[in-house]
Amino acid sequence: MRTKNETVGKKGTVAEKGKGFGRRWVNGAPTLTTVAASEEKNTEKKRASAPSAQTVTKKSRPLKESPVSGETATESLKKPKNLYGTQSTSVTPEDAVQPAHPAGNVNRLAVVHPHPRDAEGGDQEAYTLTGYMQECHDSIWQTLLKTIDLRAVSRQSRAEATAEIHDMIKEIVNYNGFKLSANEIRIIGKVITDDMLGLGPLEPLIERDDITEIMVNGPKTVYIEVNGLIERAPVIFRDNKHLVAVCQRIAGKVGRRVDESSPMCDARLEDGSRVNIILPPLALDGAILTIRKFQQDRITLDKLIGYGSIDEKMAELIRIISACRINLLVSGGTGSGKTTMLNCLTGYINPRERIITCEDSAELQLQQPHVVRLETCPPNLEGVGEVKMRDLVRNCLRMRPERIIVGEVRGGEAFDLLQAMNTGHDGSMGTVHANTPRDALGRLENMIAMAGLNVPAQMIRKQIASSVNVILHVQRLHDGSRKVMSISEVTGMEGDVITMHDLMYYDIEGEDDNNRVYGTFKHTGLKPRFYDKLRQFNMESRYLELFNDAHWANG
Repeated sequence: MRTKNETVGKKGTVAEKGKGFGRRWVNGAPTLTTVAASEEKNTEKKRASAPSAQTVTKKSRPLKESPVSGETATESLKKPKNLYGTQSTSVTPEDAVQPAHPAGNVNRLAVVHPHPRDAEGGDQEAYTLTGYMQECHDSIWQTLLKTIDLRAVSRQSRAEATAEIHDMIKEIVNYNGFKLSANEIRIIGKVITDDMLGLGPLEPLIERDDITEIMVNGPKTVYIEVNGLIERAPVIFRDNKHLVAVCQRIAGKVGRRVDESSPMCDARLEDGSRVNIILPPLALDGAILTIRKFQQDRITLDKLIGYGSIDEKMAELIRIISACRINLLVSGGTGSGKTTMLNCLTGYINPRERIITCEDSAELQLQQPHVVRLETCPPNLEGVGEVKMRDLVRNCLRMRPERIIVGEVRGGEAFDLLQAMNTGHDGSMGTVHANTPRDALGRLENMIAMAGLNVPAQMIRKQIASSVNVILHVQRLHDGSRKVMSISEVTGMEGDVITMHDLMYYDIEGEDDNNRVYGTFKHTGLKPRFYDKLRQFNMESRYLELFNDAHWANG
C-alpha cells in the first residue's frame, strides 16, 4: 500500500527517498504529488488504447529527424515529453513529423556564456544552448526548483553543492530520456549551477583573469574592460528580474540590502572585487551592476615591471619609500590602478608593524600577520546605524596603530588622516581621485573645507605640507595601458603655496605604428627631503646605489 507522497517508478516499485538537499526521489525520478501520479496513470491508459504513431501517420513521406537528437518523429512520440513521464495529448501526427526545434526560431536560442580563456590566451569558447538544449534546460530548472531545499544549499560549500546539483541533473536527464551528450549535460549543468550558486551569466567573466571591469547596463547589455579597453561581452540575462536577483544575492552575502526603497548599494565579492549596484527607478533601463574585478594572482611590482607600468629603478624607489615609513598618497583617475598600487606598496611593510585599514568596501589584500580590517556600514531600514569613514579613522587613533591605511579618501576623513600622519603614525597611506599630483593636494584642501571644519585655508595647507611626504600618481593612458606617471615629493610652503618636485617621472615620447604609447622613465636627480629618514632605516646606501649619486652622502 503506497502513501500519498509516493509514486510508482518505471518497474512499479517504490524506492527510498534520496539524500541530499532534502529532495525526494523514486526510482531515479523526483517524487511527485498525487495529482501528477494520477495524471501519469491516466495517460498510460490513453497511450495503451491509442493507435501507434506509424498507424496514424498515413502519408508516405519519410519521417523527419530532429536536428539535435537525431531521433525520428515516431521515436519522439513514444518518449515521455515532460518531467512527469506523461505525454501531451495535443500532439497531432502532422505536428509529429515536423522538427521539434526549428533552427529559425530565434526566441528559443539560449544566451551565450563565454568560457574562460586558457593560460596561453586561446580563443574564447562560447556556451551556446540550442533550442532543444534550452527546452531541456528549462525543464530541468523547473524540476530542480521543486526538489532542492535551498536552505540546505546555503549550508554547503560551493564544491559540494555543485557536485550534488550535477548528479541531480544527470538523474533527471536519464529519467526523462533527454537526448543530450555528456558535453551538453556539462554545459547545462554549468549554466544552472552558475544561476543557483553564483552570478548567473556573469560567472564565466568572473573566472577570466584578463578582465578588470564588468559593466552591466541592464539585462541585455554587458561590457567588459580587457587590457584597458572596453568591449561588449556576448552575455545577457533572461530579464531584469533575473539581473536584480543576482544583484540582491551579491548584496546579501555582505550583509547589505538593495531594493526599490534602497536602490543604491556598495558591496564586494568573496575575492574582494568592488561592486556597485543601482536599481530602478533610479536606473531607467534596468538594474545597473558594476564590478571592479581583481586578478586571482596578487599583483606585485615585478609584474608591473613586466607590464611596462614602471621600470626597475622606479620599483626600487617605491620599495624604499614603503619600507621607510614615509607618508604617501596614491593619486589618479577612475580605473587607473590606485588600489592595485596601494596593494603593491603594502607588500614591503615590516611584518612586525600593527596596521589598521579603513575602507568603504574591503579591497586591500595585505599579507602581514598583524592587520586589523575595518569597513563602513550603511544605515539600516530605520535609517540608523550608519558608520562613516571619518568615524572609523577617528576610532583607529584609539587602537594603537603604527600605520593607518585608508582605501579611498573622499570626505572629512581627509583631515583625520592628516592628523594621524602628523601625530606619530608614520607610513600611513591612502588613495585620492585626482588628475595630477598638484590636483591631489587641492582636493585634500577642498574635502577638509567641505567637511564643515572652521579651519583657515592657510592652516589646512600647512597641515597638508607637514603631513604628506610623497604623492605617487598613476594614470590610464588612451591606449589602455597604465603607467606610474610620477613620484613627487612635497617639500613645504612658499607663502600660501605648497611646493613640490618630482623625483621620477614618465616622459611620453609618442605612439608607435600600433597606436601604443611609448616613453621613458626618468630620474630628476634631486635629493629628497626624506633622505635623513633613509639613514634611520639604513636605506641610504640602496638609494645612492640605485641612482649612482654618491656625492649626496656629504650634502
